[in-house]
Amino acid sequence: MILVYTGDGKGKTSACAGQALRALGRGLEVAFGQFIKRDGQAGEQIMLRRLLGENFYAGGLGFVFGENRVEHREAALRALDWALRRLPHVRMLVLDEALYALGAELVLAEEIRALVDEARRCGTHLVLSGRGLPEWLAEEADLVTEMLERKHPWQEGQKAVLGIEF
Repeated sequence: MILVYTGDGKGKTSACAGQALRALGRGLEVAFGQFIKRDGQAGEQIMLRRLLGENFYAGGLGFVFGENRVEHREAALRALDWALRRLPHVRMLVLDEALYALGAELVLAEEIRALVDEARRCGTHLVLSGRGLPEWLAEEADLVTEMLERKHPWQEGQKAVLGIEF
């Protein structure tokens, strides 16, 4: 299956981590990669690395704001290469922030299409997350969940909370 968690609301990474945890609980081999976050940046990375070892990868350089595009593209290509090498060996591959990378053109539509095709060929469940789901991928996916933000403390000026946002 191709599963997508998207939308402007909070919870996409948490949904990905939950999906990975459910699969692990049923004995499936799981790999989990993050495209944008730097290693050591977020709390889920600590637990995912403990659970998955070399099947966890966080190779991003942080969020992209126009600077260092070449370095961000190179980091995204390393993450994509890591993912493609894992596909034949796992039953589930989670690629958190893949849609952010796609929207920022750090990975290209044809690269994601090839990844989806290869996942289907290998019989590997592929989980993708991020904002900005393109229509072609929404149609290709088997399951799409959209997170909707109705209320968030940052709207009142509250800073990100350790263990909640990161």
